[in-house]
Amino acid sequence: MIAEPVAHDRADSAVAERGPTALRIAVGSQLRKLRELSGITREAAGDHIRGSHAKISRLELGRTGFKERDIRDLLALYGVDDPGEREQFLELVRKANQPGWWHRYSDLLPPWFETYLGLEHAAKSIRTYEGQLIPGLLQTPDYARSIVALGHDADGERRVSLRRRRQELLTRDGAPSFWAVLDEAVLHRPVGGPGVLRGQIEHLIDMSKLPNVTIQVLPYAAGGHAAAGSSFTMLRFAEAELPDIVYLEQLTSALYLDRRQDLELYRQVMDQLSVQAEPPERSRKELARIAAELD
Repeated sequence: MIAEPVAHDRADSAVAERGPTALRIAVGSQLRKLRELSGITREAAGDHIRGSHAKISRLELGRTGFKERDIRDLLALYGVDDPGEREQFLELVRKANQPGWWHRYSDLLPPWFETYLGLEHAAKSIRTYEGQLIPGLLQTPDYARSIVALGHDADGERRVSLRRRRQELLTRDGAPSFWAVLDEAVLHRPVGGPGVLRGQIEHLIDMSKLPNVTIQVLPYAAGGHAAAGSSFTMLRFAEAELPDIVYLEQLTSALYLDRRQDLELYRQVMDQLSVQAEPPERSRKELARIAAELD
């Protein structure tokens, strides 16, 4: 059976702009469609490339890099015989295998955080609850510099540069939606001193005016809440094949949760926090009030 040609224009410049992780997801989705059109099981595809069904699953979810030999073999198995279409597909594979912008900082990054940067860059929406510090995507250079100084004696400026490079995500074309709920305690913790904190809060006010950014303050008056003691981030992707991911960062590692029951729990918690927190406009006024008190 010859598989019908699959259009590759879905992995277009907009997807490429979201980085190699997004492109891997798009290419993996095309591989899955080709396999299904050919009526071939994951087990059979895995055997054909001297692998397993689990390897095929990882390839189709975009969770691993591609070997050109494997892709050539799979395209042949799926009946993609047209030289032009094969080369077009392989060119996407080569682009998907290119390192992300964060590769230049790889000497500073643990592998588990490199994974997060790729997913963050590929996400179409990011929701986060933070109970301790301003989220990295919203930090000013001075605030970030103060945070970095707490745990690192060297390469401080490169770490701040990395954070600033991450933040370009929120203002690029096709930027993801970003929704942050901040515990009020975050706004009173004088990281870097009152002047740095005031500048940071003023920056939050400015960022909250972007059309894709929502910031809510969870006030002390809200009392207890379901996320007490646990900051977390939820990532959602444009590709239906990739499930949401909950990211939990620890001191020396991170957890990536994608089980349905975990996702549903964190969605419920995030929705509850959003209801308990002040609405965005009132939160902006609260931010201005706290900043003014730091004068």
